[in-house]
Amino acid sequence: MNFAFFDLETTGTSPAFDHPLQFAAILTDAEFREIERVNLRCRLAPHVIPSPQALAVTGVRPHQLVDPDLPSLFEFAQALTELVSRWSPAIWTGFNSIRFDEEMLRQMFYQNLQPEIFVTQFNGNTRFDIMTAVFAVFQRRPDLLKWPVDETGRVRFKLDRLAPENGFEGHNAHDALGDVEATIHLARLITERAPDLWQQLLANRDKSHVQAQLDQFEPVELVGRFGGGPPKAIMVCLCGYAAKNQNQAYLFDLDAMDPAELITASDADLMAAMDAEPRPLRSISINKVPMLLPPATVTDEQRRRALALAEAPELRQRLIAAMAASYPADSDTAPQHVEQQIFNGFYGWNDKARLKEFQGADWPRRQEMVATFEDARLRQLGSRLVAFYAPNLLSDSDRRRYIAWRRDRWNASTDTEVEWMTLGKARQALLEMKAASAQDPAMLEEIEAFIRVAVPSGG
Repeated sequence: MNFAFFDLETTGTSPAFDHPLQFAAILTDAEFREIERVNLRCRLAPHVIPSPQALAVTGVRPHQLVDPDLPSLFEFAQALTELVSRWSPAIWTGFNSIRFDEEMLRQMFYQNLQPEIFVTQFNGNTRFDIMTAVFAVFQRRPDLLKWPVDETGRVRFKLDRLAPENGFEGHNAHDALGDVEATIHLARLITERAPDLWQQLLANRDKSHVQAQLDQFEPVELVGRFGGGPPKAIMVCLCGYAAKNQNQAYLFDLDAMDPAELITASDADLMAAMDAEPRPLRSISINKVPMLLPPATVTDEQRRRALALAEAPELRQRLIAAMAASYPADSDTAPQHVEQQIFNGFYGWNDKARLKEFQGADWPRRQEMVATFEDARLRQLGSRLVAFYAPNLLSDSDRRRYIAWRRDRWNASTDTEVEWMTLGKARQALLEMKAASAQDPAMLEEIEAFIRVAVPSGG
């Protein structure tokens, strides 16, 4: 199957409240021979204040954010939806893409009313992440790569350090296309030097494969960065799945404690066990390419503990309940902001059909359609899009309401816990960056002038 290597440069780090500014991707065959490449950019969304740190790091100049020759974010989302469809099926691959780039894309599709927000997972598409593959290499075959270290002697796993250390030349760090090329370079090295390990890792992109490994209740190794340290492997076996989310699996650390000792434990003792170190129970998402590997070796004691857990279904249920009580999920009440409601249920069939029509309609027709959506999220997001890109269609009262909403958003108090960039946050960030003297002063002046002119405090 083809690989679609991709990377984003964004306005900031919050998937819900920032958005992509650049999407670069290279489509390759299974041997990483290039088939096609794209490098797409868009304008800043009208309600977003870009992070000064993000602009300084990526080198995006403020004037590029409002370049009239670039598409709007809505048009950008449409173009990426079409691209994913045209390149499908493929293995959508990046560096830290599962936890960041994928979330950014999903929010962009959601907020711009694309009919399908999970396009990189449907129509034969799967996902993979070279960063977690690198973690597995570090743990299983550290001899395969050279590992850059910082001044404290700690290994650094950042792409802009790792790729050049391993022979990638001319890396334009913090440019999406340069990061894509660096990611392909690392993938090729792993494939050439450890083809068997590569195939084991790649198989985890299929959640049915992951589940099949777990459902045997046999010991397997889970590789990750636990507690922020270097990647390591822990021996685990399945405890069970979350009742409300079958993609969430709970794994028992076979070296943390003996499950047989917990069979007669009280509820209070089970709760205490959840807080013990090392933690006996861990949670993974089987649809997010967890790094599960067949064990290199398994001790008799580990096998005995796995068997004891497999033969104690009541204990497993109690452990999962204790885990849920120790680490409660977010409240069941709907989040305050529509951006945070992305997972509050699937759209109905009528809305799905309307979304397809919405994408092909002109703005007057889109405005008419907004009120017909059954899902309140779509009505709210659709109203925003009309205000963003067809303000001439608004009534005077709707125009005033939109201006007030944007002004309040930009001027939200720094004492309020908001995830988006506000004027206060942006000004504070610029002060700190100037004091640190680590960035180009001319660039900081450009950013400051842009925010002062393009995002006036009055809205």
